[in-house]
Amino acid sequence: MSLVMFVAWVLVGLLAGGLAAFVMKGGGYGLRTDIVLGLVGSLLGSAIFWVLGTSPEAGMVAVAIAAFGGAATLIIGQRKIWPVIA
Repeated sequence: MSLVMFVAWVLVGLLAGGLAAFVMKGGGYGLRTDIVLGLVGSLLGSAIFWVLGTSPEAGMVAVAIAAFGGAATLIIGQRKIWPVIA
């Protein structure tokens, strides 16, 4: 794993969390929590791809897709499992 890939994971996670806060109105805990969930999901999704051995040769586009997939999965799971009751 290189520093460039790690930075890409972090940036994609932050972006996914921020976008989820704006796109998925209601059911969330706010912008800050969505960004944190996006970041954690991005790191988890990318780590799974890295452990499988596909990430180093795949390129930045594949890393970004894996990171976004992990972030989106975690944010959607939070919306379904722990919805906010207002």
